[in-house]
Amino acid sequence: MVAVQEIVTVLDSVLQLGDRAEQFDESTALLGSIPEFDSMAVVMVIGALEDNYGFVVDDDEMSADIFETVGALQQFVNAKLA
Repeated sequence: MVAVQEIVTVLDSVLQLGDRAEQFDESTALLGSIPEFDSMAVVMVIGALEDNYGFVVDDDEMSADIFETVGALQQFVNAKLA
């Protein structure tokens, strides 16, 4: 099971959020709340998660709900790994 902190680390690495990422928890809003988190960043985050955890995300699996919060993204990753 992937922990919230692991997701935050990936987000920080891809988006280069610096100190701001230290405050993130599972309820932290992503899409629409973090200026750096645009459509290109979504692609980069998915790529980093695929590389880090060895799964593939199909286009039909993508939805805005996955990127609503850090916790939603964590749940998605854990479901892919199950």
